[in-house]
Amino acid sequence: MARRQKGRFIDGIVLLDKSTGMSSNHALQRVKRFFNANKAGHTGALDPLATGMLPICLGEATKFSQHLLDSDKRYTVIAKLGQRTDTSDSDGEIVQTREINFSDEQLQTALAHFRGDTMQVPSMYSALKYQGQPLYKYAREGIEVPREARPITVYELNFLGLEDDELTLDIHCSKGTYIRTIIDDLGEMLGCGAHVIMLRRTQVAHYPYEKMVTLEQLEALVASAAEQEVPVGELLDPLLLPMDTAVANFAEINLPEAMQYYVMQGQAMQASGLKPDELVRITIGEQRRFVGIGSMNDDGLLAPKRLIVLRD
Repeated sequence: MARRQKGRFIDGIVLLDKSTGMSSNHALQRVKRFFNANKAGHTGALDPLATGMLPICLGEATKFSQHLLDSDKRYTVIAKLGQRTDTSDSDGEIVQTREINFSDEQLQTALAHFRGDTMQVPSMYSALKYQGQPLYKYAREGIEVPREARPITVYELNFLGLEDDELTLDIHCSKGTYIRTIIDDLGEMLGCGAHVIMLRRTQVAHYPYEKMVTLEQLEALVASAAEQEVPVGELLDPLLLPMDTAVANFAEINLPEAMQYYVMQGQAMQASGLKPDELVRITIGEQRRFVGIGSMNDDGLLAPKRLIVLRD
């Protein structure tokens, strides 16, 4: 007998403003519980130290979470100069203390080094896997394992301020960029060492900062729904962004209503506007109802790749 599905069938994306000291998975589980959702997933973990935007996908939106994981991110970071830690952030142990002695020109030259396309060696205190285990597990056991440098892109690295021994930066970067590693490397270039004491993710893909909600706000709405004796979804669901916002940068292929049955069966079909090796959003009819994503197959036809379950 099939297991009974727990929770509501609710689809969409919540822009959570994660608080410090909490793991991304713990935040995910609380959001899932608040919405009483049957399925949920986040789109790339934030360190417990970090705060800010953590898009959480509910229901069918989880099918497209990888595209947000692959998207660009923006952060505000405060680095403490003069101290290097074993984790490159304030959760670690101080391993070296040095004097701060560099000029404005040296700082600007060092910052310029990180802009553009570079290669970055991931921190041992990261969730990347080595032989099936995350690197941070080896690090906690004092084991150093080989890591390959990976290509990253820093689109913008803006100097926001330097007050005493605290340097504030704004960084817009590609997926897979470790801000802690940038700060540690920057500290070494400046000859004084540095580590992250505050990290806030301010943007993921195109999502607006002002649409974020905190766990406290969600909890208050759940309590309000109970007081008003209304379904929790009546107050929470208006906060959800459409699931296709996760692939909003994809070109759209709109098909007539008559083709819905065939595309939902996974059949390839003729469609104009296709380009080789390009994923597209598939919508149906004048209402432009999103049903999934697809791409051109070897015969030049639109082949569905990932389809949602239509609930009505």
